[in-house]
Amino acid sequence: MSNALIIKNKIKKFNKQMQVSGDKSLSIRWVLLASQAIGKSKGYNLLMSEDVLAAIDSIKKLGIKVRIQKNCCEIIGNGINGFKYKKNLTIDSKNSGTLGRLILGLLIKSPKKIKVIGDKSLSKRDFSRVTIPLGKFGVKFSYKIKNKLPLTILGTQSAEGIKYLENKGSAQCKSSVMLAALNASGTTSIKAKKSRNHSELLFKYLKIPIKVRKTKKFDFIDIKKPKKINAFNYQIPGDISSSAFFMVLTTLANDSKLLIKNVNINPSRVGVITILKKMGAQITLKNQKNYRGEKISDILIKSSKKLKAIDCPVELNSSAIDEFLVIFLIAAKAKGVSYFKDLSELNQKESPRLIWGSKILNMMGIKTDLTKNSIKIYGQPNLEIKKSITVKNYLKDHRVFMMSTIAALTLGGKWKIHNKDSVNTSFPSFLKKIKDISHSSL
Repeated sequence: MSNALIIKNKIKKFNKQMQVSGDKSLSIRWVLLASQAIGKSKGYNLLMSEDVLAAIDSIKKLGIKVRIQKNCCEIIGNGINGFKYKKNLTIDSKNSGTLGRLILGLLIKSPKKIKVIGDKSLSKRDFSRVTIPLGKFGVKFSYKIKNKLPLTILGTQSAEGIKYLENKGSAQCKSSVMLAALNASGTTSIKAKKSRNHSELLFKYLKIPIKVRKTKKFDFIDIKKPKKINAFNYQIPGDISSSAFFMVLTTLANDSKLLIKNVNINPSRVGVITILKKMGAQITLKNQKNYRGEKISDILIKSSKKLKAIDCPVELNSSAIDEFLVIFLIAAKAKGVSYFKDLSELNQKESPRLIWGSKILNMMGIKTDLTKNSIKIYGQPNLEIKKSITVKNYLKDHRVFMMSTIAALTLGGKWKIHNKDSVNTSFPSFLKKIKDISHSSL
């Protein structure tokens, strides 16, 4: 059976409602924090993707009991630093940078060496971003290839709070140090460039001693070691990054409407909505509510015929960092030249995404000006692709695959997109959701 997706026809008009899978960032954070709680925690609507299953497998290897039922995942934690494991343990983070970086924060007291590995894509990514600050706690790391996976961690028994400047806008790096602070005496102080704040909200909900002071560009976070974390139940809301692909699908489709139910609209994640609305997308938030500090909403999207270019404000970058590939498709159909800058962080993802975004736009016949950290996209409001396009060798980056799929369904052409199983890392039901909307057999 071929692992390539063939799309020859554009999607027909639709008027549907749907739910997307659970938020990936929150799913992985729930798994890791539940492993540090005392007793049985239950997670509902957990995203059952390869990344989250890798997180579950990792804590099981560390001696935590897990039971997965049809609608619920139960984790029985042993408390902070309650891991129990044998020598020569290897943890496989697979494709997940979130898991690979965050779990190192939980292992700063590991008395035995633990090897952490990842897949081909993750093994190309820079882990010094977390090993340097974690090293300040007294943790020792060794590499086969400098700053890359596989690496070996050996913890310390005398971790004290550190001061840490996170100036890249990486929630993964910030969260890794926050998790390390659970095992450090005294206060850990973090000055962090704005990024998603799921970890801070979970810490507050779990009554972990945390203080957050916000300024325009940075958040100042102080964390003290908690005495314990109580077991907790959590209903994971829908993932806005997954929703973004359907927002763009609907915006670019003809005469269509879509309601996406119960999506996490955390203010540190809604840059995609802000950007798309600035470009003329018709997006409305309905039935907003709060849950455990997170904002949840239904999202209504209608097709838009008049799209305009944007000089994207850099302050929106961190809140849309995982959605830029699909935002670029709106820029391809917009009137004028769109400019996205200060995006070097995109090339630190599963693939060099800024480069891949430009490549796919060029394949579509869209002119781009690309630098190492910016892209100009010359929009064509009447864009209609007539040729054949093949997308392959993209390090199985799930978002490159989904961007290509949305382009094929809305802009025409005959597409062959390799490695359709790449979506299993974040959104295993992606193609099924599209089939449900379009009544087609992809």
